Amino acid sequence: MIPVNSVLEVGHFPDIMQAEIDRRFTPTLHLDPEAPAPKGNFEAILVRSNITLPEALVRQIPSVRMVSTCGVGYDNLPLAYLKEHGIQVSNTPGVLNDAVCELAMGMMLGLLRRLPQAQDFVKSTAWSKAPFGITTTLAGKRVGIAGMGRIGQELAQRLLPFKVEIAYSGPTPKNLPYTYFKDITSLANVSDVLFLTCPATPETDKMVNAAVLAALGPQGYLINIARGSVIDETALLDALQHKKIAGAALDVFENEPNPNNAFLNLDNVLLTPHIGSATAETRIAMTNLAVDNLEAFFNQQPLHTEVKY
Repeated sequence: MIPVNSVLEVGHFPDIMQAEIDRRFTPTLHLDPEAPAPKGNFEAILVRSNITLPEALVRQIPSVRMVSTCGVGYDNLPLAYLKEHGIQVSNTPGVLNDAVCELAMGMMLGLLRRLPQAQDFVKSTAWSKAPFGITTTLAGKRVGIAGMGRIGQELAQRLLPFKVEIAYSGPTPKNLPYTYFKDITSLANVSDVLFLTCPATPETDKMVNAAVLAALGPQGYLINIARGSVIDETALLDALQHKKIAGAALDVFENEPNPNNAFLNLDNVLLTPHIGSATAETRIAMTNLAVDNLEAFFNQQPLHTEVKY
């Protein structure tokens, strides 16, 4: 059981997630993370991974001993402060893998086969005047995955039936039947399609730079389902505008929900509004795992998915 008035819920949760939270316990709502903290001896904070939890807010609540974030990423948490004060952190890995991989596959196929443009072509009646342009097939391509964690590995399994060759990069090689590259530039150099599935860390900040994009080359495609921070967007826009790469599919951006307007004027991009986990089934599963972690904390049990940071 989660005691009443013990959890501060920070930021807005979609209705389907809020309903699941309210079904299981009664949090104290704090919709504006930048506003002063309400009075109370809150022991835990519940927040979504796409909401920045200000250190200033946590400082106002010295009773907090745990933060449950609903999502895989925890880069929006004040990790240094939480670690210094021994505050536990949990996230919700695993339960969103299917939805994120489904979107990644859809974005890849939509980008290579230009599906949004094909639909517009039919709807505009342009088809009656000329045939639609030739696109690109996936079979036989070399696919790189930067970040072979849970999502990267499940993505690779979904890619194999498409008759592709898979390679990956990351800090260390894993016991996997794919070619390993220590650095992403080397991976990009052998990839026709490059997926980004890595976490947002200081080491991955803007790791896709001009050199990586040059290695990917004018026939290469980039797909980002990780975090906007892993790409140097200035370099990416230059590469897209001057056809230094063939195209990009982006579900995440540096400035959400207001991405750089220059992306909106390109014809070689496919853009989605950070919807990797945005299915009803996945969001309910994420919410329940976040609440399960809260219950474990209040029952003085090990957290189900504690973040070791």
